[in-house]
Amino acid sequence: MVNRHLKRRTVLAGMAASTLAPRAALAADYIDLDWEDLLPQGQEPTPHAMRGLLPHDEGQPLTSQQPASSGVRTAWNGQIVRIPGFIVPIDYDGSGVTAFILVPYVGACVHVPPPPANQLVFVTTHPPYESGGLFEPVNVIGMFGVSSLRTELAEIGYALSADEIVPYSV
Repeated sequence: MVNRHLKRRTVLAGMAASTLAPRAALAADYIDLDWEDLLPQGQEPTPHAMRGLLPHDEGQPLTSQQPASSGVRTAWNGQIVRIPGFIVPIDYDGSGVTAFILVPYVGACVHVPPPPANQLVFVTTHPPYESGGLFEPVNVIGMFGVSSLRTELAEIGYALSADEIVPYSV
């Protein structure tokens, strides 16, 4: 599902991110982000009621229907953040997920066209995360930054090297 170019880019991005800040200070030292925080000033998020109802053409790949992104925010580059979302698996090691797209709502990138790139986060994790499936909400904590990735599912505007992935809790 992922081409070699993406894997090489992911490894290089992860290595670069790991040198920016120590991971030992992770436990309570993170910034809580919401999906609206990732939008440039003045851009409106997709209304909650519309997220599962976005129109799409059955015959077209979902990537061709992804709305254009109006930019990304760099305020949290190199910072340890926590962001909630849902997992869309990209790569596995055994039964655990090692790379995935974190999306703001169930079905994004799978059943409906993907959100704009500034509403998607490419996450890498080691050790692999034993995901409960597409409907399991999670909190992901780790080093965050702007990225420019393209997968078979979507263009992605952010990346996160996960230190911790836990079931969602407020």
